[in-house]
Amino acid sequence: MSPDDLLLRTNAGLFCPAGGFHVDPWGAAETAVITHAHSDHAHPGSGAYVCAEPCVPLLRRRLGPEIPIRGIPYGERFELGAVRVSLHPSGHVLGACQVRIEHDGRVWVVSGDYKRAPDPTCAPFEVVRCDVFVTEATFALPIYRWDEPAAVAAEIHDWWRSNADRPSLLFAYALGKSQRVLAELGFLTDRTVLTHGAVEGFVRLYREAGVAMLPTEPLADAPKKKELAGALVLAPPAARNTPWMRRFAHGEVAQASGFMRVRGPRRRQSLDRGFALSDHADWPALLRTIEDTGARRVLVSHGHTEELARFLREQGFEAEALSTSFEGEADA
Repeated sequence: MSPDDLLLRTNAGLFCPAGGFHVDPWGAAETAVITHAHSDHAHPGSGAYVCAEPCVPLLRRRLGPEIPIRGIPYGERFELGAVRVSLHPSGHVLGACQVRIEHDGRVWVVSGDYKRAPDPTCAPFEVVRCDVFVTEATFALPIYRWDEPAAVAAEIHDWWRSNADRPSLLFAYALGKSQRVLAELGFLTDRTVLTHGAVEGFVRLYREAGVAMLPTEPLADAPKKKELAGALVLAPPAARNTPWMRRFAHGEVAQASGFMRVRGPRRRQSLDRGFALSDHADWPALLRTIEDTGARRVLVSHGHTEELARFLREQGFEAEALSTSFEGEADA
């Protein structure tokens, strides 16, 4: 990166010198502009936080109710230091945004995490034209191509129905993926789903935001093990290999993740099923998005950065990998 760039990589993350703020800092910063509330993008300790309005309650749950935070409506332009900033939907999860930064005739856009596939739980991705585009690369390989979300939801529903004599435990990230599963299944059934406590907390915030989903009940309030036959239970992957799993010794276990597109992760995790449902752009969507922005310079962060940057250079872009602490498809 050049010293004249609008954003510079520092030990605390991407910093805008002209604006005096960081975007998704992985350390404490004076002012943090946050793209979304996943734990690898939203860290505690900053002096002030700025995010899209729908993200505010999610950030408060993640970082604490007393954090100093300013919610900005999508598309509204505001000043930070000497730059003009606006936040635009990224289609990733509820409240997720891209950060548009304008200064001295130049426009940069930091995408955060994004997807182009339809999702009933959040605002759809908005193309933002720019000179420099900072893109994620979580699934930046040609093998990653998503099926229609409705088709994946139908597979999950059929698997659930086939386990009438045992519980169906589905691992899905507590923020975003679980709510998307509940919303997509809502087009197919009205059955109640049992939830791990980490999932239920974010489900409540999604309901307060007006997102329609299947009815849920915390597993802690549900009947004991012998009465869980036929139930679907949503839990975060972090619950795996914990004492909490003892109730499901005789159940079927699956995971919803883009990494389920390939067999290796399913085998390594000893899953009965894997459903390739991702909140990130697949290979075709990444390339289409980069083209849509009109940017000729592309900085590639988290994921298959070198592979995507190399491919883009072969297509005539000025592209380079950008080292960050973001993890791609992950949520603690």
